Amino acid sequence: LPLFERQGRNTTLTRFGEQFLKTAEAALEELDSGVEELKREARGEGLIRLGFLRTLGTEFVPKLARGYLNRNPGKDIRFTFATGNGLTGDLLKGLEERKYDLVFASKPPDNAGFEAFAVESQDIVLITPRAHPLANRHSVNLADTLEYPIVAFALNSGMRNVIDDMYARIGAQPRIAYQTAEDQVVAGLVAQGFGIGIVPYMDLLLRLDVKIIQIASPAWERNFYMISSPRTFTSPAVRDFKKYVLETCAVQVGQSAKN
Repeated sequence: LPLFERQGRNTTLTRFGEQFLKTAEAALEELDSGVEELKREARGEGLIRLGFLRTLGTEFVPKLARGYLNRNPGKDIRFTFATGNGLTGDLLKGLEERKYDLVFASKPPDNAGFEAFAVESQDIVLITPRAHPLANRHSVNLADTLEYPIVAFALNSGMRNVIDDMYARIGAQPRIAYQTAEDQVVAGLVAQGFGIGIVPYMDLLLRLDVKIIQIASPAWERNFYMISSPRTFTSPAVRDFKKYVLETCAVQVGQSAKN
């Protein structure tokens, strides 16, 4: 089809040329937009996609994001925030599938090939119903819990690995009565007498009808990790945010847990 036609001494567009011109202009505009986006990314601007456990979404992750934005005024930096199903395993899968740039979750398996840095800690406590035989104790050894049914975390929960390791250190296994993925659900079931539970300390426990008891032995502290994949290219903005997190977190481990 002809795009041009002669009109006297002038050359003009045919109706096909006018139609194609609109398409070409739109394509060039889109291309210019893509080039400009790449330039912003190279300047340390652009999108940072975060995945994290729900327990970190109330204060920890939002505070980090706000602090980073305050540190970089005038830069076009945007975040996306996602918890997925709220499980470390699902978040790691999303990281591997490039849905996230960084994940904040429990420590990944040693053979998973991720890079992980401890950035936050959380105490682990025993909770019981108010009328439970252990409820009058201020602290317990983990061995004291063996005769009682426990509301456990699901197998694909990062917290389940922590608790299994704690019992393995005393050469025992708990009497699992129920399993669930969410720490809030564990606490709710304990409050209603479905068993005892071992959970990260959270303010929610103060509002439930449970007794909070310190675990004297074995000593344990739950760490949360900033996790990235060394197999995936990260933008300058993500790399700079990662550096910011390591500089500002209250709990910082100077060695990588890279495997």
